[in-house]
Amino acid sequence: NKPATFKYPLYSFMLKQQRKTMPQKKIVKPPKKAIKRSDFKNFNEFFPFYLEEHSNQINRRLHVIGTTLALLTLIYLVLNDLYKLLFLPVIIGYGFAWVGHFFFEKNKPATFKYPLYSFMSDWVLLYKTYTLQIPF
Repeated sequence: NKPATFKYPLYSFMLKQQRKTMPQKKIVKPPKKAIKRSDFKNFNEFFPFYLEEHSNQINRRLHVIGTTLALLTLIYLVLNDLYKLLFLPVIIGYGFAWVGHFFFEKNKPATFKYPLYSFMSDWVLLYKTYTLQIPF
């Protein structure tokens, strides 16, 4: 934003002086409520939070696709004795999920704070999606 320039130099000078002396408003954002691990006493308390963190449909779809591909990859690797590649399902599953979080939901994955509950929730989300309890 360029400062306004005026035809009359004195008025322009006075406006610049006024800007210098005016108090600047600071934009203060309210702090986000920090959710601590101790806030969730069990999985049933965590799952509604998980669903809030996955409210974007594209993010949920990426989770379902990633979890499904991870499961199919795991089955394939085990049936073909490819145990050295057992890291691939983890990369596939979390890769899809994190793309959903970072680019569509625009939040931090719950996996970083609640790894076990988040992992369990991914499977519940998959089940509820396949049984049409949650829209795909």
